[in-house]
Amino acid sequence: MSTPSERGSLLRPSFAGTIVITSSSSSEVSKPIISDPRLRKLTFTGSTEVGRLLVEQSAAGLLRTSMELGGNAPFLVFPDADVDAAVEGAVIAKMRNIGEACTAANRFHVAGNVADEFASKLAGKLREMKVGRGTEDDVKVGPLIDGTQRDKVAELVEDATDRGAEVLLGGTKRDGAGYFYDPTVLTGIKSDSRLLKEEIFGPVAPVVSFDDEDAAIAAANDTEFGLVAYVYTRDIKRAFRVCEKLQTGMIGLNQGMVSNAAAPFGGVKASGFGREGGKEGIDEYLEIKYVAMAM
Repeated sequence: MSTPSERGSLLRPSFAGTIVITSSSSSEVSKPIISDPRLRKLTFTGSTEVGRLLVEQSAAGLLRTSMELGGNAPFLVFPDADVDAAVEGAVIAKMRNIGEACTAANRFHVAGNVADEFASKLAGKLREMKVGRGTEDDVKVGPLIDGTQRDKVAELVEDATDRGAEVLLGGTKRDGAGYFYDPTVLTGIKSDSRLLKEEIFGPVAPVVSFDDEDAAIAAANDTEFGLVAYVYTRDIKRAFRVCEKLQTGMIGLNQGMVSNAAAPFGGVKASGFGREGGKEGIDEYLEIKYVAMAM
């Protein structure tokens, strides 16, 4: 049997790098690590449900924690926006990793006077994206991670259509091997539809119109999550006004991607706390020491 010092040495490799531990039960691996008094920092990327459990477990050791959790990203298009540019940004924000990304745009709030144009052009762009195996030429949309996730996406779309939503594009599973779901655009979404409240994590774009700026902001903030939002407008005063009022940790202003290793990545509300990347991300792993000295 190894001694405590020998066991400790196993956790202190002689090289600088990352240790990856694979397991069929993540909790069986994480619990003893979290309870070890040598651990001083815990960072997690994943669901809000699991994040809450980890924060509870970390309380006994008073660990510093960083939580990058779930999202429900709103994508706002104002009446003065460049619609074509907004559509291009929407494709990036929605279809990155087939929509299975924490930063994926989850719901599209579009000014009423451009909503039909936006939805039609977005459907046209997604229609051009080839669905299939990544080993095939020109494939842009692959399968979802598993059958459970595809069933959830289908369930959210069915819930929306049962409440009166119109399917402008897609809305169906693909037959055969693989967990494929067609790129989908929905309009006429009712406010009580589940896909406006839950993270879709799939290639589904619900488009909802709004009448004025205050209504757009209220709709965007009507969620427990607050990871990222996207805003399209050519009015600089409106841009700063809206960014100030949105309850998210990150905002893509006239662009469909926010990820940047030099920038602080993270959210607010049920999307977690702490930051990854940039100076702020480094600060998460440092302790401040104050020395009052008399010589």
